[in-house]
Amino acid sequence: MEMRYVAFAGLAAGALALPAQAQTTLTYSSWVPPTHHLTIWQANWTKEVEKATGGRVKFNSLPKAPAAAPGTFDAVRDGLVDLSYVTASYTPSRHILPLMAELPGAGETAEINSIAYSRIHWKHFHKAGEYKGVKLLAVFTHGPGQMFTKKPVNGIADIQGLKIRTGGGVAEAVANALGASAFVKPAPESYELLKSGIADGVFFPLESIVSFKLDTVLEQATLFPGGMYSSAFGFFMNEEKWNKLPKQDQAAIEKLSYEYVARTNGQSWDRADQKGLEGLKKAGVKIVNADPKLLAEVHKRSEPIIDDWIKKASAKGVNAKAALAEFRAELKKVASEVKK
Repeated sequence: MEMRYVAFAGLAAGALALPAQAQTTLTYSSWVPPTHHLTIWQANWTKEVEKATGGRVKFNSLPKAPAAAPGTFDAVRDGLVDLSYVTASYTPSRHILPLMAELPGAGETAEINSIAYSRIHWKHFHKAGEYKGVKLLAVFTHGPGQMFTKKPVNGIADIQGLKIRTGGGVAEAVANALGASAFVKPAPESYELLKSGIADGVFFPLESIVSFKLDTVLEQATLFPGGMYSSAFGFFMNEEKWNKLPKQDQAAIEKLSYEYVARTNGQSWDRADQKGLEGLKKAGVKIVNADPKLLAEVHKRSEPIIDDWIKKASAKGVNAKAALAEFRAELKKVASEVKK
């Protein structure tokens, strides 16, 4: 009788020691350096989720991304990592619709562009299923994409034949339309490409030049109002892991997703772009604002790229022309909201 009581007491104590709810630990990864603001932003986001779920959802950062950047979508879908992000232009055959946010003439800042793009995506694009296979948490863009070269660029003639590294998508199309010889390589390879002479220049937002330490291998930054392009990102989670989360934790995560991510990530990009501009000045890189003639050339040569996107996006079953017009109206609306 006494032994039975002791055993029961031990079981009761063990039951009391069990957590009220099970804890889920998810892995996440970043394919840019640990010092890059995207990696830092993502780490901060996971801490917000941990707090919002009362510690029921925890995250572990993988020391190395399980796949090269273009393979990130598949890595998350297949469960090699539970949470990550990637540029849509790295997978152009799969992600056509996000390229709308990459077209020339987008937002003045990453925050404006990201919020406007997010609103259009969830209203018009998500139903097309380009992110099928993962739980898409948010879309956003980086800041205005600019041109950085190892040689002076004073006009369209100076761009002819330049070997320009881009991230693909609209950036690659714009570079080729301007007469450059564009090629696609992941961002972290840019330093070696420039140093070795494989590339004469790169298309990037201001932030990336300092993040990837390119200020030492470049001579000139040519800046375009609103940029010549942008890059659209998807931020997503493994679908199976998402479906296993309790409803209350899913709800807590969703409150920190969608437009919340677009806004906070856009703000993070804009702060980083400002630091990038200061870094370029400090490094002595020549900073030139594109003259009206070059701006006009970019606009003229970009029109077929916009038309091509409308044609390809329309084939996905969305009214691409109307969505683009709405996006441009939303950019103006968001700009006025942000400036208040």
